[in-house]
Parts: sequence; structure tokens; C-alpha cells
Amino acid sequence: MSIRIGIYGYGNLGRGVECAIRQNADMELVAVFTRRDPSTVSILTKTATVASASEVVSWKDRIDVMILCGGSATDLPGQTPELAKWFHVVDSFDTHAKIPEHFANVDAAAKASGKLGIISVGWDPGMFSLNRMYAGAILTSGKDYTFWGKGVSQGHSDAIRRIEGVKDAKQYTIPVEAALEAVRSGEEVALTTRQKHTRECFVVLEEGADAARVEQEIVTMPNYFADYDTVVHFISEEELKKNHSGIPHGGFVIRTGKTGWEEENKHVIEYRLQLDSNPEFTASVIVAYARAAARLAAEGQCGCRSVLDIAPAYLSAKTGEELRAELL
Repeated sequence: MSIRIGIYGYGNLGRGVECAIRQNADMELVAVFTRRDPSTVSILTKTATVASASEVVSWKDRIDVMILCGGSATDLPGQTPELAKWFHVVDSFDTHAKIPEHFANVDAAAKASGKLGIISVGWDPGMFSLNRMYAGAILTSGKDYTFWGKGVSQGHSDAIRRIEGVKDAKQYTIPVEAALEAVRSGEEVALTTRQKHTRECFVVLEEGADAARVEQEIVTMPNYFADYDTVVHFISEEELKKNHSGIPHGGFVIRTGKTGWEEENKHVIEYRLQLDSNPEFTASVIVAYARAAARLAAEGQCGCRSVLDIAPAYLSAKTGEELRAELL
């Protein structure tokens, strides 16, 4: 029997979820709830209903898991606890510092309603979090390093677009190769924010905008660019569309550690992602965890979970017998 999936919100992530569901035979997309014009929702499966977000509660008995695809920082803190009153939910909340608070809010709502919620699903937080945990549990004497890129940072690109005089922009986060190689040597190294990453910006200006002022606002922007070596390129709108229309991303999680009576042996664990489409990969992770949500709910579990709390077998469409025979 198929797991009936609903999507709340749309956009790049929603389209990715829609596509990922089509690739999973044990799932069915039954409804998309959106504040957009319904004609902008593609419904690749041609079987789902497009409904107004205000209609969502009327579907509480027809959806097994609701996947939330709203803006992580702004929408999800309110949406996930609210929808957990009616549905088993999965979201991609990615403001790392606020995850404990978000977890507590979803946990309270889900326990009160008897529902199951999984939060902060994606690749960071998500797959990178798992790899940091596994590596740290194995190499207990060691240090974690996380590098992002080369890839488009949607949040940083949005921050540039909010500057007066900017018509459009894309920002790439780029790991510093020398820092990567220093970590891969197996030695523990102390790296500043500036030493680990650079930021490269491609900006289209509004007619008459002051390029020098815009560049200064970018490179001095606190929490986004001030702590990094940042390069700004001013280009045409045509060049931006031609050369920077994709949403690639990726990165590395590396742990270096030592074992032995004298800690004489060095080890390096490295996990790498290289993604043509950040939202499509994130959506694929979310869909796997929607399967886990349905299974945990069927066992009678409720409350909130993170990716760290869920055994990997819950993610796979294969049976335990198949997994043990093929992967162990």
C-alpha cells in the first residue's frame, strides 16, 4: 500500500519533492497545498490535487505524511508545529542555532496530537549531521571539519538581492583548497572562517546604481560576508541567466583522529557531496525520511525526531532481510 504524501508549500524544493516521489514506487503524491496560482504547480504524476493552503486541515484523514516546503528560516517555525496538530510531518528547517528550540516546539505539538514529526532533514543539517555523529563516535579523539561548496548559497544570494540597486545576484561558497589539503593530512589544524571558505558574487545592477557602494555593502555585510574574503563581479542579466541559472552545491565533512596507546596512528574519515541541484537532492533526502515517518507512526511513536534519532533501515523501501543480504 502506498504512503500518501502531501506537500505544503511549493517552489524549487516542492518541485524536487514532487519528482522524488515519482521515483519511489511505494509513495503517492495526493495533494499540494499552496498560496500560489495553481497553474504554476506542475504535478508530474497527474494524480494529485492542488488546493489552497487554507484547505489543508480537511485532508487530515487522506494524507499519511505531510512534507513542508516553505522557507526554512521564516515559515517553518510556525508551520511545522501547527501542522503537527493534524499530520505526521517532515521539514527541512536549517537554522542550526535554533534547531533545539524548533525541536521542542514540534515535540510538544506532536505529542499532544499523537503525531510524529521529523525536523531538519536535508544534507546540512541532515546527511552531514549523521556523518559528523558517526565519525565522532568512532574517532573519539579527534576533530570535525565541515566545508561547503563550491555551490550557490540561496540565503546569501537573497541577501545581496535585498541591497538597494541590485536587480539580481548569485553567490557561490568556495572551499579554500589549501585548507582542505591541510585537514586531509590528518593533522589537527586551527582554521578561521576566512581560511576555510571564500565567497564569489555575480551581481546584476539596476540602471544607474552605484557599483562601488553596492560592492562595499556586500563585502562588509555582517553574518554573511564580512568574515570572508569576498570577490564581487558585476555582469549583465543575460550573462547571469546563461552561466549562473543552476543551483549546484555540495561540500565535505572530514574528521581527523588518532588511535593507539600513544595516539601514534592517524586516521581521516571524509564524506563528500557534489550536487547538480541542491533542492532536488534535499528533496530526495526528505522523501526517504517521509518513509521513516510513516513507519515510525505505524509503530505508534509520536513526538519529534531528528535524523540522529532514526535507524537507517527505516529510510529504505527494501525489507530488513533484503538490506542484510545486500548491504551487510
